[in-house]
Amino acid sequence: MIPTEHTDPINTQILAISEDLINGFHAHPFELIAEKSGVPFDVVITRIRAMLEAGVIRRVRQTLLSTKLAHGALVAWRVPEQHLNTAFDFMSKEDPFSGHVVIRSTDSEVSGSGYRLWTTLKVPVGQSLEEHGNVLKRLLKADEFLLMPANGVFALGVGHIRRRTMEPGDKSDEPATMMTTVPVELDQEEWNVLLALKEELQPDEISSTPWVKRAEIAHVSLERFYEVATELNRKKVIGRFSTFLEHVKPSATGERVTRFNGLFHWAVPKGREMEGGSEVGRHFCMTHCYWREGGPQFGNVNIMGVVHGTEKDRVLEHKAAIDRHLESVGIPVSYTNVFWGGRSEIKPSEISPKVYQEWHAKWAGVESVV
Repeated sequence: MIPTEHTDPINTQILAISEDLINGFHAHPFELIAEKSGVPFDVVITRIRAMLEAGVIRRVRQTLLSTKLAHGALVAWRVPEQHLNTAFDFMSKEDPFSGHVVIRSTDSEVSGSGYRLWTTLKVPVGQSLEEHGNVLKRLLKADEFLLMPANGVFALGVGHIRRRTMEPGDKSDEPATMMTTVPVELDQEEWNVLLALKEELQPDEISSTPWVKRAEIAHVSLERFYEVATELNRKKVIGRFSTFLEHVKPSATGERVTRFNGLFHWAVPKGREMEGGSEVGRHFCMTHCYWREGGPQFGNVNIMGVVHGTEKDRVLEHKAAIDRHLESVGIPVSYTNVFWGGRSEIKPSEISPKVYQEWHAKWAGVESVV
Protein backbone atom coordinates (compact mmCIF):
# COMPACT_ATOMS: atom_id res chain seq x y z
CA MET A 1 0.00 0.00 0.00
CA ILE A 2 1.27 3.46 -0.95
CA PRO A 3 0.72 5.95 1.90
CA THR A 4 -1.67 8.69 0.76
CA GLU A 5 -2.32 10.82 3.85
CA HIS A 6 -0.79 14.27 3.89
CA THR A 7 0.66 13.48 7.33
CA ASP A 8 2.97 10.76 5.96
CA PRO A 9 6.54 12.16 6.29
CA ILE A 10 7.48 11.65 2.62
CA ASN A 11 4.17 13.08 1.41
CA THR A 12 4.64 16.06 3.71
CA GLN A 13 8.12 16.59 2.26
CA ILE A 14 6.70 16.58 -1.27
CA LEU A 15 3.65 18.72 -0.50
CA ALA A 16 5.69 21.38 1.28
CA ILE A 17 7.13 22.15 -2.17
CA SER A 18 4.41 21.10 -4.61
CA GLU A 19 1.56 23.10 -3.06
CA ASP A 20 2.82 26.58 -3.87
CA LEU A 21 6.59 26.79 -4.39
CA ILE A 22 6.77 25.94 -8.11
CA ASN A 23 6.26 29.34 -9.66
CA GLY A 24 5.62 29.97 -13.35
CA PHE A 25 5.66 27.52 -16.25
CA HIS A 26 8.09 24.60 -16.33
CA ALA A 27 8.41 21.97 -19.03
CA HIS A 28 9.20 19.35 -16.38
CA PRO A 29 7.51 20.47 -13.14
CA PHE A 30 7.61 17.11 -11.35
CA GLU A 31 11.36 16.89 -11.81
CA LEU A 32 11.63 20.33 -10.20
CA ILE A 33 9.45 19.17 -7.28
CA ALA A 34 11.78 16.20 -6.81
CA GLU A 35 14.86 18.43 -6.93
CA LYS A 36 13.50 20.98 -4.43
CA SER A 37 12.00 18.43 -2.03
CA GLY A 38 14.93 16.02 -2.03
CA VAL A 39 12.58 13.11 -2.79
CA PRO A 40 13.53 10.83 -5.73
CA PHE A 41 11.62 11.58 -8.93
CA ASP A 42 10.01 8.13 -9.19
CA VAL A 43 8.74 8.44 -5.62
CA VAL A 44 7.34 11.93 -6.30
CA ILE A 45 5.41 10.63 -9.31
CA THR A 46 4.10 7.58 -7.44
CA ARG A 47 3.03 9.52 -4.35
CA ILE A 48 1.33 12.41 -6.19
CA ARG A 49 -0.61 9.97 -8.38
CA ALA A 50 -1.68 7.96 -5.33
CA MET A 51 -2.75 11.05 -3.37
CA LEU A 52 -4.72 12.31 -6.38
CA GLU A 53 -6.51 8.99 -6.87
CA ALA A 54 -7.27 8.82 -3.13
CA GLY A 55 -8.76 12.34 -3.16
CA VAL A 56 -6.18 13.74 -0.73
CA ILE A 57 -4.98 15.93 -3.61
CA ARG A 58 -8.10 17.24 -5.32
CA ARG A 59 -6.38 18.51 -8.48
CA VAL A 60 -2.98 19.00 -10.10
CA ARG A 61 -2.78 21.91 -12.49
CA GLN A 62 -0.96 24.90 -13.82
CA THR A 63 -2.63 27.96 -12.33
CA LEU A 64 -3.08 31.24 -14.14
CA LEU A 65 -2.89 34.78 -12.85
CA SER A 66 -6.48 35.30 -13.88
CA THR A 67 -6.42 38.91 -12.69
CA LYS A 68 -4.44 39.46 -15.92
CA LEU A 69 -6.89 37.47 -18.07
CA ALA A 70 -10.36 38.26 -16.80
CA HIS A 71 -12.36 40.76 -14.82
CA GLY A 72 -12.73 39.41 -11.30
CA ALA A 73 -14.17 40.21 -7.90
CA LEU A 74 -14.95 38.78 -4.53
CA VAL A 75 -18.73 38.79 -4.19
CA ALA A 76 -20.79 38.89 -1.00
CA TRP A 77 -24.39 37.72 -1.44
CA ARG A 78 -27.40 38.45 0.73
CA VAL A 79 -29.70 35.51 0.06
CA PRO A 80 -32.89 34.55 1.93
CA GLU A 81 -31.95 31.88 4.47
CA GLN A 82 -34.33 29.35 2.91
CA HIS A 83 -32.52 29.68 -0.42
CA LEU A 84 -28.97 29.68 0.98
CA ASN A 85 -28.06 26.04 0.32
CA THR A 86 -29.80 26.01 -3.06
CA ALA A 87 -27.80 29.09 -4.05
CA PHE A 88 -24.61 27.39 -2.83
CA ASP A 89 -25.36 24.29 -4.93
CA PHE A 90 -26.08 26.31 -8.05
CA MET A 91 -22.96 28.46 -7.73
CA SER A 92 -20.72 25.44 -7.15
CA LYS A 93 -22.25 23.09 -9.75
CA GLU A 94 -23.88 25.22 -12.45
CA ASP A 95 -21.88 28.45 -12.68
CA PRO A 96 -18.35 27.83 -14.00
CA PHE A 97 -17.46 31.50 -13.48
CA SER A 98 -17.96 31.33 -9.70
CA GLY A 99 -14.85 29.84 -8.12
CA HIS A 100 -14.54 29.68 -4.34
CA VAL A 101 -18.07 29.26 -2.98
CA VAL A 102 -18.30 29.57 0.80
CA ILE A 103 -21.07 30.01 3.37
CA ARG A 104 -19.62 32.28 6.06
CA SER A 105 -20.65 33.41 9.51
CA THR A 106 -19.45 35.82 12.18
CA ASP A 107 -19.06 35.27 15.91
CA SER A 108 -21.46 38.15 16.59
CA GLU A 109 -23.94 40.31 14.68
CA VAL A 110 -21.81 43.00 13.04
CA SER A 111 -21.65 45.02 9.86
CA GLY A 112 -22.17 42.65 6.94
CA SER A 113 -23.28 39.60 8.96
CA GLY A 114 -26.30 39.18 6.69
CA TYR A 115 -24.08 38.43 3.71
CA ARG A 116 -23.71 34.69 4.27
CA LEU A 117 -22.74 33.49 0.79
CA TRP A 118 -19.32 34.49 -0.55
CA THR A 119 -17.96 33.66 -3.98
CA THR A 120 -15.18 34.63 -6.30
CA LEU A 121 -16.38 35.63 -9.76
CA LYS A 122 -14.48 36.03 -13.02
CA VAL A 123 -15.79 36.93 -16.47
CA PRO A 124 -13.81 37.24 -19.73
CA VAL A 125 -12.29 40.60 -20.59
CA GLY A 126 -14.94 42.76 -22.26
CA GLN A 127 -17.80 41.19 -20.30
CA SER A 128 -19.52 42.67 -17.26
CA LEU A 129 -19.26 41.38 -13.70
CA GLU A 130 -22.39 43.38 -12.88
CA GLU A 131 -24.34 41.76 -15.73
CA HIS A 132 -23.34 38.25 -14.69
CA GLY A 133 -24.14 39.05 -11.08
CA ASN A 134 -27.59 40.30 -12.02
CA VAL A 135 -28.36 37.07 -13.88
CA LEU A 136 -27.33 35.06 -10.82
CA LYS A 137 -29.37 37.38 -8.60
CA ARG A 138 -32.45 36.69 -10.75
CA LEU A 139 -31.90 32.93 -10.86
CA LEU A 140 -31.28 32.64 -7.10
CA LYS A 141 -33.75 35.29 -5.94
CA ALA A 142 -30.96 36.96 -4.02
CA ASP A 143 -31.72 40.21 -2.21
CA GLU A 144 -28.42 41.90 -3.01
CA PHE A 145 -24.83 41.31 -4.04
CA LEU A 146 -21.72 43.39 -3.54
CA LEU A 147 -18.82 43.22 -6.01
CA MET A 148 -15.38 43.78 -4.51
CA PRO A 149 -12.74 43.70 -7.28
CA ALA A 150 -9.09 43.63 -6.26
CA ASN A 151 -7.25 46.93 -6.61
CA GLY A 152 -4.05 45.14 -5.65
CA VAL A 153 -2.78 41.71 -4.62
CA PHE A 154 -0.27 41.27 -1.77
CA ALA A 155 -0.32 37.51 -1.19
CA LEU A 156 -1.57 34.67 -3.36
CA GLY A 157 -0.63 31.11 -2.49
CA VAL A 158 -1.74 28.04 -0.60
CA GLY A 159 0.97 26.01 1.14
CA HIS A 160 -1.20 24.52 3.90
CA ILE A 161 1.44 21.96 4.84
CA ARG A 162 4.22 24.55 4.88
CA ARG A 163 2.16 26.98 6.97
CA ARG A 164 1.19 24.53 9.70
CA THR A 165 4.39 25.10 11.66
CA MET A 166 4.47 28.88 11.30
CA GLU A 167 4.28 30.95 14.44
CA PRO A 168 1.95 33.96 14.79
CA GLY A 169 3.89 37.04 13.72
CA ASP A 170 6.27 35.21 11.38
CA LYS A 171 6.81 37.54 8.42
CA SER A 172 9.20 38.50 5.66
CA ASP A 173 11.95 41.03 6.25
CA GLU A 174 10.35 43.45 3.82
CA PRO A 175 6.71 44.49 3.18
CA ALA A 176 4.93 42.56 0.43
CA THR A 177 5.02 44.00 -3.08
CA MET A 178 1.61 44.83 -4.52
CA MET A 179 0.76 43.05 -7.79
CA THR A 180 -1.49 44.90 -10.21
CA THR A 181 -4.61 43.55 -11.93
CA VAL A 182 -4.34 45.15 -15.39
CA PRO A 183 -5.47 42.62 -18.07
CA VAL A 184 -3.23 41.67 -21.01
CA GLU A 185 -4.20 40.83 -24.59
CA LEU A 186 -3.48 37.40 -26.12
CA ASP A 187 -3.61 36.17 -29.69
CA GLN A 188 -5.54 33.03 -30.71
CA GLU A 189 -2.55 30.70 -30.49
CA GLU A 190 -1.79 31.95 -26.99
CA TRP A 191 -5.41 31.37 -25.96
CA ASN A 192 -5.29 27.84 -27.41
CA VAL A 193 -2.18 26.98 -25.41
CA LEU A 194 -3.44 28.72 -22.29
CA LEU A 195 -6.81 26.92 -22.25
CA ALA A 196 -5.08 23.55 -22.78
CA LEU A 197 -2.46 24.34 -20.16
CA LYS A 198 -4.86 25.25 -17.35
CA GLU A 199 -6.96 22.09 -17.22
CA GLU A 200 -6.38 19.56 -14.45
CA LEU A 201 -3.77 16.89 -15.13
CA GLN A 202 -5.00 13.30 -15.21
CA PRO A 203 -3.08 10.58 -13.30
CA ASP A 204 -1.39 9.29 -16.47
CA GLU A 205 -0.13 12.83 -17.22
CA ILE A 206 1.77 12.95 -13.93
CA SER A 207 5.06 12.08 -15.56
CA SER A 208 8.31 13.56 -16.81
CA THR A 209 6.44 15.02 -19.83
CA PRO A 210 3.01 16.18 -18.61
CA TRP A 211 2.33 18.53 -21.53
CA VAL A 212 2.35 16.11 -24.49
CA LYS A 213 -1.45 15.72 -24.66
CA ARG A 214 -1.92 19.43 -24.00
CA ALA A 215 0.17 20.34 -27.04
CA GLU A 216 -2.05 18.05 -29.13
CA ILE A 217 -5.18 19.75 -27.76
CA ALA A 218 -3.71 23.16 -28.65
CA HIS A 219 -2.82 21.85 -32.16
CA VAL A 220 0.85 22.77 -31.86
CA SER A 221 4.07 20.80 -31.56
CA LEU A 222 5.41 20.16 -28.08
CA GLU A 223 8.35 22.46 -28.81
CA ARG A 224 5.98 25.24 -29.91
CA PHE A 225 3.81 24.61 -26.82
CA TYR A 226 6.86 25.24 -24.63
CA GLU A 227 7.71 28.42 -26.57
CA VAL A 228 4.20 29.87 -26.26
CA ALA A 229 3.90 28.90 -22.58
CA THR A 230 7.24 30.57 -21.90
CA GLU A 231 5.98 33.74 -23.60
CA LEU A 232 2.80 33.59 -21.50
CA ASN A 233 5.05 33.30 -18.47
CA ARG A 234 6.91 36.42 -19.60
CA LYS A 235 3.58 38.25 -19.90
CA LYS A 236 2.94 37.32 -16.25
CA VAL A 237 -0.30 35.45 -16.89
CA ILE A 238 1.06 32.13 -15.54
CA GLY A 239 0.78 31.46 -11.82
CA ARG A 240 2.19 28.49 -9.95
CA PHE A 241 2.17 24.80 -10.78
CA SER A 242 0.35 23.22 -7.87
CA THR A 243 -0.94 20.07 -6.26
CA PHE A 244 -4.08 21.33 -4.53
CA LEU A 245 -4.90 19.51 -1.31
CA GLU A 246 -8.49 18.76 -0.38
CA HIS A 247 -8.35 21.11 2.58
CA VAL A 248 -12.07 21.46 3.28
CA LYS A 249 -13.36 17.87 3.44
CA PRO A 250 -11.86 15.01 5.46
CA SER A 251 -10.01 12.20 3.69
CA ALA A 252 -11.31 8.62 3.59
CA THR A 253 -9.63 7.98 6.95
CA GLY A 254 -10.98 11.18 8.53
CA GLU A 255 -7.79 13.26 8.28
CA ARG A 256 -8.24 16.99 7.67
CA VAL A 257 -5.69 19.43 6.32
CA THR A 258 -7.48 22.42 7.88
CA ARG A 259 -10.57 22.89 10.03
CA PHE A 260 -10.98 26.65 10.10
CA ASN A 261 -10.55 29.42 7.58
CA GLY A 262 -10.94 33.02 8.55
CA LEU A 263 -11.57 35.84 6.10
CA PHE A 264 -9.97 38.78 7.90
CA HIS A 265 -11.15 42.37 7.35
CA TRP A 266 -9.26 45.55 8.19
CA ALA A 267 -10.21 49.16 7.43
CA VAL A 268 -7.08 51.32 7.20
CA PRO A 269 -7.07 55.07 6.42
CA LYS A 270 -7.90 56.05 2.86
CA GLY A 271 -4.67 56.63 0.97
CA ARG A 272 -2.77 54.04 3.02
CA GLU A 273 -4.30 50.93 1.45
CA MET A 274 -1.10 49.95 -0.38
CA GLU A 275 0.96 50.39 2.78
CA GLY A 276 -1.54 48.50 4.93
CA GLY A 277 -1.86 45.63 2.47
CA SER A 278 1.91 45.34 2.19
CA GLU A 279 2.25 45.05 5.97
CA VAL A 280 -0.52 42.44 6.24
CA GLY A 281 0.67 40.51 3.18
CA ARG A 282 4.22 40.11 4.50
CA HIS A 283 2.91 37.70 7.16
CA PHE A 284 3.58 34.14 6.06
CA CYS A 285 0.27 32.85 7.44
CA MET A 286 -1.70 34.74 4.78
CA THR A 287 -2.73 32.53 1.85
CA HIS A 288 -4.47 35.48 0.20
CA CYS A 289 -4.31 39.21 0.81
CA TYR A 290 -5.98 41.92 -1.30
CA TRP A 291 -6.91 45.56 -1.38
CA ARG A 292 -10.70 45.42 -1.89
CA GLU A 293 -13.28 48.05 -1.08
CA GLY A 294 -16.13 46.68 1.04
CA GLY A 295 -18.05 49.92 1.39
CA PRO A 296 -20.38 50.91 4.24
CA GLN A 297 -21.98 47.42 4.31
CA PHE A 298 -18.68 46.14 5.71
CA GLY A 299 -17.42 49.01 7.83
CA ASN A 300 -15.55 50.51 4.86
CA VAL A 301 -13.07 47.64 4.97
CA ASN A 302 -10.29 47.86 2.37
CA ILE A 303 -7.78 45.12 3.27
CA MET A 304 -8.93 41.49 3.18
CA GLY A 305 -7.06 38.24 3.60
CA VAL A 306 -7.47 34.57 4.43
CA VAL A 307 -5.76 32.36 7.01
CA HIS A 308 -6.36 28.61 7.43
CA GLY A 309 -5.69 26.45 10.46
CA THR A 310 -6.65 23.32 12.36
CA GLU A 311 -7.55 25.26 15.55
CA LYS A 312 -9.75 28.34 15.74
CA ASP A 313 -7.74 29.89 18.57
CA ARG A 314 -4.55 29.51 16.53
CA VAL A 315 -6.12 31.32 13.57
CA LEU A 316 -7.14 34.14 15.91
CA GLU A 317 -3.58 34.26 17.31
CA HIS A 318 -2.31 34.90 13.79
CA LYS A 319 -4.79 37.74 13.40
CA ALA A 320 -3.87 39.23 16.77
CA ALA A 321 -0.20 39.22 15.76
CA ILE A 322 -1.05 41.09 12.53
CA ASP A 323 -3.17 43.58 14.50
CA ARG A 324 -0.23 44.25 16.84
CA HIS A 325 2.11 44.67 13.89
CA LEU A 326 -0.17 47.23 12.19
CA GLU A 327 -0.30 49.19 15.43
CA SER A 328 3.49 49.01 15.81
CA VAL A 329 4.11 50.51 12.36
CA GLY A 330 1.59 53.28 12.91
CA ILE A 331 -1.27 52.11 10.71
CA PRO A 332 -4.56 52.71 12.54
CA VAL A 333 -7.48 50.33 11.99
CA SER A 334 -11.01 51.76 12.31
CA TYR A 335 -12.78 48.41 11.77
CA THR A 336 -11.78 44.76 11.81
CA ASN A 337 -13.64 41.47 11.75
CA VAL A 338 -13.44 37.77 10.94
CA PHE A 339 -15.86 35.92 8.66
CA TRP A 340 -15.53 32.18 9.31
CA GLY A 341 -15.84 29.70 6.48
CA GLY A 342 -18.39 26.89 6.75
CA ARG A 343 -19.69 24.86 3.83
CA SER A 344 -17.20 25.35 0.99
CA GLU A 345 -16.52 24.29 -2.56
CA ILE A 346 -13.30 25.33 -4.27
CA LYS A 347 -12.90 25.17 -8.05
CA PRO A 348 -11.09 27.14 -10.76
CA SER A 349 -13.12 29.87 -12.43
CA GLU A 350 -13.70 29.55 -16.17
CA ILE A 351 -12.30 32.37 -18.33
CA SER A 352 -13.24 31.19 -21.83
CA PRO A 353 -15.28 33.77 -23.83
CA LYS A 354 -16.98 30.92 -25.74
CA VAL A 355 -18.13 29.17 -22.55
CA TYR A 356 -19.38 32.52 -21.21
CA GLN A 357 -21.58 33.10 -24.28
CA GLU A 358 -22.95 29.53 -24.14
CA TRP A 359 -23.77 29.83 -20.42
CA HIS A 360 -25.73 33.07 -20.84
CA ALA A 361 -27.63 31.66 -23.81
CA LYS A 362 -28.61 28.62 -21.71
CA TRP A 363 -30.00 30.62 -18.78
CA ALA A 364 -31.42 33.63 -20.67
CA GLY A 365 -35.03 32.45 -20.52
CA VAL A 366 -34.98 30.97 -17.01
CA GLU A 367 -36.69 33.08 -14.37
CA SER A 368 -35.50 31.26 -11.25
CA VAL A 369 -33.91 28.02 -10.01
CA VAL A 370 -35.15 28.25 -6.42
